[in-house]
Amino acid sequence: MVTNWIPEIEHRKGPLYIRIADSAEADIKIGKLAAEAKLPPQRDLAYDLGVTIGTITRAYALLRERGLVNGEVGRGTYVQPGLASNQNSKDPITANFGGTRSMSPPPGKLRFDTTAAADVGQSSAIGQLMMEIATNNPREIASYTRILSPDWQEAGRRWLAKGDWAPDAASIVPQLGVHAAITAIIAAVSGPGDRIVSEHLTYSQVARSAMLTGRQIALVDSDENGILPEDFERVCAREHPKAAFIISSGQNPTLAVLPENRRREIADIARKYNVWLIEDYIYGGMIDDDIPLLAQIAPDRTFLANGLSKSVAAGVRGAWVACPVHFAQRIRVTQKLVTGGLPFVLAELASRLVLSGLAHEIRGKVIGEIAARAAIARRIFAGHDFRSHPNMPFLWLKLPEPWLSGTFKQAAFDEGILIDDEDEFKAGRSDRVYHHVRVGFSEGTNRALIEEGLATLRRLLDDGPSAYVGVS
Repeated sequence: MVTNWIPEIEHRKGPLYIRIADSAEADIKIGKLAAEAKLPPQRDLAYDLGVTIGTITRAYALLRERGLVNGEVGRGTYVQPGLASNQNSKDPITANFGGTRSMSPPPGKLRFDTTAAADVGQSSAIGQLMMEIATNNPREIASYTRILSPDWQEAGRRWLAKGDWAPDAASIVPQLGVHAAITAIIAAVSGPGDRIVSEHLTYSQVARSAMLTGRQIALVDSDENGILPEDFERVCAREHPKAAFIISSGQNPTLAVLPENRRREIADIARKYNVWLIEDYIYGGMIDDDIPLLAQIAPDRTFLANGLSKSVAAGVRGAWVACPVHFAQRIRVTQKLVTGGLPFVLAELASRLVLSGLAHEIRGKVIGEIAARAAIARRIFAGHDFRSHPNMPFLWLKLPEPWLSGTFKQAAFDEGILIDDEDEFKAGRSDRVYHHVRVGFSEGTNRALIEEGLATLRRLLDDGPSAYVGVS
């Protein structure tokens, strides 16, 4: 049934078509436009508002881009099911929050679906530090953490430093890992309904966390070098995001490294549209390129996050954020509200690892081990299309025709190997098909077993899906 909906645009800002789209979105959220309701025909709404049909066409197209409506010529435009707040579903948000991985990996499988720091024997040294902390700090172990030690901030300053640059120690907030840090930042700079910019393919658990707290994802286009500044500006102008999540070096899963000129363009656009930048540098510290950080280029609006999970020890899960001026206390409070607070043991352990030099020593060993495994992977997949980096614990493998990402993942699973298909990295609704999988190789200590698993994947690639289907 066609609704007689009229958008309220008088007090909204921006071009007319954006105001119409914003009004529709607001009414969808409160249930004024119910799920599966049919919007007025474009010609009728144009007449009612006294505007051109082209304006309404642009507004409806923007609503489709935001994933709020669907439709086709001759049939009309309808509100997507599962979006209105007054529906009866127990889960009013339709995103797949769990992704395509199992929460509990099946036993007996070779895990190429993880990029945690390689095991180089770091547990022994970490165990010694933990024993010292527990012995020397009984009161802190027994109580809640209510301090922010200067040592914790100094450790973060050192870990986040790049070349001759380092953030101000006063701007540092220790974190429960980079993911938790980014979640706290999003909570601090935005509210329910606000948009967060993300690439189509990225570490999508940030997008899922944001959506769980009522934020929406605005997708931006990328190429082999990362985010396209012109599309970033388009998204900022049309969708008014509050923040953008960017992996500036060693993008997960594509391994893209944003060139300096793009970083500067993105920083200028962020200033123009008052968008906060959240720079995830968890892999960047392993690549160690000489490109300035976004935090160096735009310290006034960039939150820089890095931690220990990929290069030292994922089980420690220590991390730090360098905040724009005057934001550190806000992030610290938000972190406590979002996560429940920072454990003393974690903050102290991460700090001692860095200040003692042990974290840098372990990172060197991890990178060395990863380089050896990456060389094996490049040799085994030679002749196929993939992207890799000597210091990175995964490669981004393009599948030859007629393999599909999900089919190849299942074929690998049947051979006893867990990998990630491309859907694991999609940050929002997307019908784009990339024909890629991510293959991680940091798990385990047996290089021979890793080489055997990679060789199995190569055989699957070469045999093709017809052979796989025939066997099954």
